[in-house]
Amino acid sequence: MSAVKSKRVPRAVREQQMLDAAVRTFARRGYRAASMDEIAEAAGVSKPLVYLYLNSKDELFTAVIRRESAALVESVTAAVEPEASADRQLWSGLKGFFAHTAEYPDGWAVLHQQARTHGEPFALEVAAMRAEIVEFVTGLIGAAAKEAGCAGELADREVAALAHALVGAAESLAEWANSRTNAGTSVERERPSAKDSAATLMNFAWAGLGRMMGGERWTPGA
Repeated sequence: MSAVKSKRVPRAVREQQMLDAAVRTFARRGYRAASMDEIAEAAGVSKPLVYLYLNSKDELFTAVIRRESAALVESVTAAVEPEASADRQLWSGLKGFFAHTAEYPDGWAVLHQQARTHGEPFALEVAAMRAEIVEFVTGLIGAAAKEAGCAGELADREVAALAHALVGAAESLAEWANSRTNAGTSVERERPSAKDSAATLMNFAWAGLGRMMGGERWTPGA
């Protein structure tokens, strides 16, 4: 009797397996050190098959960045409670961001640490993802200003600047939250939950936003 042939894995499924293996390898080894041999072995396929599906290491890395970027943006936007108050919408979006980066630390490491430092094509892919999130947060802050009755007092440029600052703070906090140790030490610590991280950033940022929307402005002293 002839051997029973194994069921053929659909191309789309096989490609996702390759991308999963690539995310883990790039995150842990770095883009330069990661090899296609390692990625193929981790995916359980031959190296020629990886090249057949994804052409080159650069194109594989780009595909990883695009997939992880889309997943992050989807998590943030889907987490927002559309009918909630402005502060609740912002908090739920931040919670979605921190939950995603905690659940997929390898994907976050690729986006935040690897892609930004290995050449313009990769950095531009991450910049496009970041711009999408900033635009979304800009809308939330603009809605908050409108809800507070001070939309005219906060210029579009200022709202956009606040959104950039908030996204940058969230990225930095996510990097810290996903670290197992405190900076400069080998002492392990408990990682904060997504809810705690979102609350920390809201306490840092929203109190100041609330005062701005109430008409208070900080100015340098004499």
